[in-house]
Amino acid sequence: MRHGDSDGVAQPVTDLNLLRTFLAVHRSGSFTAAAGLLGLSQPTVTTQIRALERQTGRELFERLPRGVAPTAVADDLAARVAGPLDALAAVTGHEAAPHERAAPVHLAGPAELLCARVLPALAPLAAEGVRLRVSPGLTEPLLDELRAGRHDLVIATFRPRGRALTAVPLTDEEFVLVAAPGWADRVGGRLALEGPTALYPVPLVAYAEDLPIARRYWRHVFGARLTRPAAVTVPDLRGVLAAVVAGAGFSVLPRYLCQAELASGALVALHEPEDPPLNTGYLVQRPGRPDNPAVTRVRDLLIEAGPTW
Repeated sequence: MRHGDSDGVAQPVTDLNLLRTFLAVHRSGSFTAAAGLLGLSQPTVTTQIRALERQTGRELFERLPRGVAPTAVADDLAARVAGPLDALAAVTGHEAAPHERAAPVHLAGPAELLCARVLPALAPLAAEGVRLRVSPGLTEPLLDELRAGRHDLVIATFRPRGRALTAVPLTDEEFVLVAAPGWADRVGGRLALEGPTALYPVPLVAYAEDLPIARRYWRHVFGARLTRPAAVTVPDLRGVLAAVVAGAGFSVLPRYLCQAELASGALVALHEPEDPPLNTGYLVQRPGRPDNPAVTRVRDLLIEAGPTW
């Protein structure tokens, strides 16, 4: 096998073990996972990848806090060597199992939606050999990482601008004003009579200091500006949910996230407007047919399941 160096001069790679290790890292997404697949130690895998990088004269993987991300050079090399190495493994009786051959699908999105809806929907794919690498985060940086090739799919809280990415509507989040029963009893029917001023004695629990979800609810439902500060901020809606259930105050949450608590009575919907605020989530990917067919399987399953969330 030969691969071009930074000056465009082809450099020979004659050690098949280095290429096998490289392919295992490329497919698994981490040195540790590749070591487990190959029966090697993690330091050995690291040493072999560094040796291959010296031979090719190019960086093959970007080291991340969790795992590695292949560079464009690595993607090109993998495309060149995967077929011959798999064919050689089949001839010698050492063909990799399907879960070892399949490249993982890198999926990212809001932590709360990933945990509450996405992972349960995709769970059956694991038994079918689809490998997932899931990353939580905020939409803006995740879309930047998608453009850079670190993810295959991103669930975004808004439609990305431009034509560099393709987006399809995935699900609509309905926002609901909630509190624990104790606070709901104290507010009682005053909200319908007094409007949002009835909530002033109740502490507000929010996702962030600028109250993005609550401010949107106030504008959409009450036609008013929300000016009060939060009593508690938690940068994870699951934490907001836990605090409100425990009686810390009221909040505005996606209905999918608090549906079980509303059904059990652990939370009470303080207001049920005829036109609740909605936010559409989008499934985003780079244009073109993905090299990994598992990406299409994950995409299709998410689109099928999304409306039920």
